[in-house]
Amino acid sequence: MATHKRAWQRMLSGRRLDLLDPTPFDIEIEDIAHGLAFVARWNGQTHGEFAYSVAEHSLLVETLFGRIAPKAPAKWRLAALLHDAPEYVIGDMISPVKTAVGAGYGALDDRLAAAVHIRFGLPAVVPPQIKRKIKKADKISAWMEATQIAGFSEKEADKLFGVPDAAVMENLAIVLRPPVKTRGAFTVRHYDLLREMG
Repeated sequence: MATHKRAWQRMLSGRRLDLLDPTPFDIEIEDIAHGLAFVARWNGQTHGEFAYSVAEHSLLVETLFGRIAPKAPAKWRLAALLHDAPEYVIGDMISPVKTAVGAGYGALDDRLAAAVHIRFGLPAVVPPQIKRKIKKADKISAWMEATQIAGFSEKEADKLFGVPDAAVMENLAIVLRPPVKTRGAFTVRHYDLLREMG
């Protein structure tokens, strides 16, 4: 008799999320915020008292996106905040690992992202012009992280992530806080954006 391997994870909310067939009904923002607040960017290879979490990164990307596209409606700011949401269950794989794993990772990420988007009133797939702006914010965030906490020189970061627009980064700095505080900030920002969406 064939045995089936488990492809679901139980969340702290009690939800059971099937990674192969995720549904919006099994997604809760509290699970996302908690998971992302405890997932370290850069595989934890950063300076500071706390790991730099994906939740903190997501908050910065949403801020940067708002500066890149100041007239964008709240729904696209929410898409920016949730751009790495699937990592609450699949973790933050660094780019070299994603390359080694291949297309399967991207397909899994896309399925989870679509379920998350639908759950919070966004289209399953973000329009390309918005996705490009979110990606630009993501790269600027990566540049800031690389140079401020991950030990990269600006020259190295320029090569990997492109030369960022200094005006977009003005008065912003990488924040390191305990995961519980970041979890709270992420959750509050999410609800603020949902309220703006009406």
